[in-house]
Amino acid sequence: MKVAIYARCTNDNVSEHIQFLFQKLNEYKTEIFVHETFYKFIKQKLQISGLIKTFNSHSDLKGNVDYLLSLGGDGTFLETLSYVRDSNIPILGINTGRLGFLANVAKTEIGIAIETLNQKTFKLEQRALLAVAQPKNLFGEVNYGLNELTILKKDSSAMVTIHAYINDEYLNSYFADGLIIATPTGSTAYSLSCGGPLVMPGSQNFVITPIAPHNLNVRPLVISDNNKITLKVEGRSPHYLASLDSRTETIDSSIEITVQKADFYINLIKLENQNFFNTIRNKLLWGLDKRN
Repeated sequence: MKVAIYARCTNDNVSEHIQFLFQKLNEYKTEIFVHETFYKFIKQKLQISGLIKTFNSHSDLKGNVDYLLSLGGDGTFLETLSYVRDSNIPILGINTGRLGFLANVAKTEIGIAIETLNQKTFKLEQRALLAVAQPKNLFGEVNYGLNELTILKKDSSAMVTIHAYINDEYLNSYFADGLIIATPTGSTAYSLSCGGPLVMPGSQNFVITPIAPHNLNVRPLVISDNNKITLKVEGRSPHYLASLDSRTETIDSSIEITVQKADFYINLIKLENQNFFNTIRNKLLWGLDKRN
């Protein structure tokens, strides 16, 4: 078994749980690849035995590892996309952060998770991505996201007007602080906090959610992900912000952005009894009643 590990350099990731992770991997004679920056951070803090290789890029992993482990929260998980890309390497998210919809394996389940990988008794869940078709390379080589593309105002308290088109047909002009184009995966993230609906993974949809719209009768819209979405922005400031998952660029208002479904998927590893319904019940505390 060949496993890559990616994590941020935080105190949460030098705990006894991470020490236990390396011990379990060694028990199964795992060939371990650790992100170089993280390895330099932990090698003086944890007792790590065995041969450890390091990686820095997508090319270091493609064809060389079976799985990638993300240690942290959902933000860390999203960062792994730049290393996995279209290689089909399955990702397992171990939650050393807070809420964790993507990183939904608890620290106390590390032993079970590694045993499951070794025995290959897990389930794979494909998650769709959105891609910025225009401008090409707006976000460099990783011009796609798992959660959402967000347009936000910049340099002014005034709202912006975002003209939205679906397959070149006019949809609406959103007078708001911004606009979110979310995948089903992203429906539990920023879109949810702005009043967007929860969408089950695999539903083949995009969710268009305005951020603090001035017109109160404007509501989120769910469309099929086989549509192309074009956004044109105008406002008092000549610039606006475009954010793709955790990466943000400042854009000139003369630039139009076109979003469509990416031509590949990300594979998420699910342990036994893990599913979307269990996750939202547990993470969003559905059914919790203080009267009981």
